[in-house]
Amino acid sequence: MKVNRWVILAVLFFARTAMAFQFQSVASVSPLMVRDLALDLALFGTLVGAWMLPGVAVAIPGGLLGKRFGDKRVTLFGLLLMVLGSALTAMSSEYGVALAGRVVSGAGAVLLNVLLAKMVADWFSDRELATAMGILVVSWPVGIGLALALLGPLSAASSWSFALWIAAWMCVAALVLVGLMYRDPPAQLTSPLQAQASRLTRPELALASLAGGVWTLYNVSFIIVVSFAPLLLAGHGLPAADAALVASAATWPLIASIPLGGVVADKTGRGELIMLVCFVAMATCIPLSLVAPSPLAMLAITGLVMGPAAGVIMSLPARALRPEARNLGMGIYYTWYYVGMALLPGVAGWTREITGIPFAPFGFAGLLMICAIVCLYAFKHLEGTEGRRGADRAASGPRHGG
Repeated sequence: MKVNRWVILAVLFFARTAMAFQFQSVASVSPLMVRDLALDLALFGTLVGAWMLPGVAVAIPGGLLGKRFGDKRVTLFGLLLMVLGSALTAMSSEYGVALAGRVVSGAGAVLLNVLLAKMVADWFSDRELATAMGILVVSWPVGIGLALALLGPLSAASSWSFALWIAAWMCVAALVLVGLMYRDPPAQLTSPLQAQASRLTRPELALASLAGGVWTLYNVSFIIVVSFAPLLLAGHGLPAADAALVASAATWPLIASIPLGGVVADKTGRGELIMLVCFVAMATCIPLSLVAPSPLAMLAITGLVMGPAAGVIMSLPARALRPEARNLGMGIYYTWYYVGMALLPGVAGWTREITGIPFAPFGFAGLLMICAIVCLYAFKHLEGTEGRRGADRAASGPRHGG
């Protein structure tokens, strides 16, 4: 039976949306969950980040498991872990159980994060790959925005546990949809596998790490905003449901600005400038988000200025790595991402605890964007140095051989 690849993309888009929805579910019900489980902000931030912790160990093996057992099987197993983890968190009455549920969910999500992009590439490798990847990336802000908009009001009307069960059932829906609809692409769409393994050179290792650092700091800054905004807004008298809805304003502009930024970068060739402008704007807007006269407007502006950099950042490792070294290099890239996403939200909460300043996490997020600029500069400098060395070697080769 002939399968439309855009239908396949829609199925994978929904699966990744469910993944983002589950990630954001805890932050969306934070005012009630923090109260009922008696959490301070450091513990809450750790609960948010624990979802990312398994990626430190699972990111590289996840790709190998997909090759060994098949992408679809491993993806379904990842979705099953997400269902079980969501259910465990929803049923928890103490912090340790909730934390365990988040870790189980996160382990399944790592498998999805590693494999979904690969599955899209298999289906779209012959044409329209950039368009398909852009659509897939947008699923993340869609899932986060839906969780912020829906789960806050649901938790206020019933309980935070009920809201987390919604996240579990969304993962069930994704599990069924992928199981019924996904098919491997026709053989002619995929390029032949090359069985040569290649070790990373030292410059490639450094470039992959720096690119991973940029992606990590960029994402953590945004996650701090959408994770802590509902709690801080509720602390200033806004009802919990309204607080989550206001925080969701940071996600919706991303749906337009992410693909638009990629188009502009491709047309102009000014990707580094786009990243720099976005990082400076984020470093300015994030600390002002909740102290501005209109937090809703400032959060929307933050999402708008953040989006254009996403596609350009994702191109950095492809520029830095030889084709035969990309599997390992991308594993390192994502390992840094998971380390930062697991640890830094907890540090953001800790800044609030030690300073006593409610908006300290947002100042910390702005500082992370300054660090992202430093990583980007180091990446560009090393990339230029290696490019000049390669050109010198190419120029000197014929003279020495002639």
